[in-house]
Amino acid sequence: MRLRRFGNTPDAGGNDSWRSTIALDKRSAKSFIRINDRIRAREIRVIDENGEQLGILPPFEALRIARERGLDLVEVSPNAVPPVCRIQDYGRYLYEKEKSERAARKKQKVIVVKEVKFSVTVDEHDYQTKKNQAVRFLVDGDKVKASLRFRGRQMAHRELGYAIINRLIQDIGEAGIVEFMPRMEGTILHAILAPSKKQEAPKPKPAATPPAAAQAQ
Repeated sequence: MRLRRFGNTPDAGGNDSWRSTIALDKRSAKSFIRINDRIRAREIRVIDENGEQLGILPPFEALRIARERGLDLVEVSPNAVPPVCRIQDYGRYLYEKEKSERAARKKQKVIVVKEVKFSVTVDEHDYQTKKNQAVRFLVDGDKVKASLRFRGRQMAHRELGYAIINRLIQDIGEAGIVEFMPRMEGTILHAILAPSKKQEAPKPKPAATPPAAAQAQ
């Protein structure tokens, strides 16, 4: 059984404008911004492309002005009473918005959790290597998951595992703080350490020697 599609099909001459409208609609839907004839408020406060206040107008009147200038009507403050709309190039508006969001993301510090694994039978040299590794991660601003897996009969001697993890916490000292105390999950004992705020604080610069004192020396 064949289904027939009813409705108007855009003609060949209007293909370009039809495709650009579809692309514009997809971008506006993605960013949840109402533009042009999608603005449903009865009245809106209008700002033109030069930042001039045009007052409170019905959307159709503001849209007419925007189209006369070859621009779009963009709702920039939907929760205001009445909503605030700006006459501007919508494509450029999205570009500037995405650019500022990318810049903000670059400034954000991404916290990474790095795991350092121990065993009940860890020797002193291996323990020191892993401890230094954990300290380096914390100084670099990352969190550390210290984990220890019990195997077979080792589960009967959990106190040995707790002793190793608690020793690590003590040895790390001011390089980190305990975010989650040691706890068991199945056969794995683990604790979470976070960078210390003292590590993040900038070190004060030494005071400069006064010229008179330097000459006296």
